[in-house]
Amino acid sequence: MKLLSLVVPCYNEQDVIPLFYNEIIKIAHKMESYLNFEIIFVDDGSSDNTLNVIKDLNSKDSRVKYISFSKNFGKESAMYAGFSKSKGDLISIMDVDLQDPPELLLDMYESITKLGYDCVATKRVTREGEPPIRSFFAKCFYSIINKISNTEIVDGARDYRMMTRQMVDSILSLKEYNRFSKGIFSWVGYKTKWISYNNVQRAAGTTKWSFWKLLIYSLEGIVAFSTVPLAIASIVGIILCILSLIFAVVTACKTLIFGNPVAGYSSLICAIVFIGGIQLFCVGILGEYLAKTYLETKNRPIYIAKEESLDNETI
Repeated sequence: MKLLSLVVPCYNEQDVIPLFYNEIIKIAHKMESYLNFEIIFVDDGSSDNTLNVIKDLNSKDSRVKYISFSKNFGKESAMYAGFSKSKGDLISIMDVDLQDPPELLLDMYESITKLGYDCVATKRVTREGEPPIRSFFAKCFYSIINKISNTEIVDGARDYRMMTRQMVDSILSLKEYNRFSKGIFSWVGYKTKWISYNNVQRAAGTTKWSFWKLLIYSLEGIVAFSTVPLAIASIVGIILCILSLIFAVVTACKTLIFGNPVAGYSSLICAIVFIGGIQLFCVGILGEYLAKTYLETKNRPIYIAKEESLDNETI
């Protein structure tokens, strides 16, 4: 029988892990005649009792595996670790908070094995329950990145998906330190089917994604999959040069022909502050790309595993 590796990143999720496990076992029972399961929990440096809860499940069920990080490396690192340790013919990534409906695994498996898809991904058609400002900025992000990037990022796309071994191996071949998986999933290609569903509330606990963290993550996605901001900085510089030349010519004509006095101290300060702000903005864009390049050249590991119940070598 085929083996499905279920990768589950966890960060301070002690309350919801048992609920998640119970739901997954129900699905596993429905598929046990033709599909084996391994559940890989990735403890992303949790400060609560998450690891002990996972160890307890591991002691009771041999299908449960775990990796525990030495500190909080982030969800992207947790996904990479789970992928690199998975042994399955099929690999699925899920959030532990049960906002990803486990029953969709049945449809995903059917679509890959019978319809020939390499990946079955999910997207939310509603954001009911989310703060309105977060939903607004999320829509803005997807709109912007799809305009400035050649890699399509589907609006409302979730990390929740099932993939073939070949596709996951392709993802693992991208060793970049600054990872934006929504873009990587799309960049590697392969035949993908999308399943839509309504937003589901967390089963327990609270989200670890603050507005600020989501904003930083979106900026990382833009830097990772588009160089348009660099072009914008150049274009802004050119436009300002042209405007300054036009302003200089107009000022000279008004003074020489009409005898109008040159604008005074206040207008000069405004112009200096405006141009200085534009310069800092453009330098900031350059600095962001330079910082990402700097981190890549250090060649630091994507994660460090402190403890694990898997046999594979740590990557």
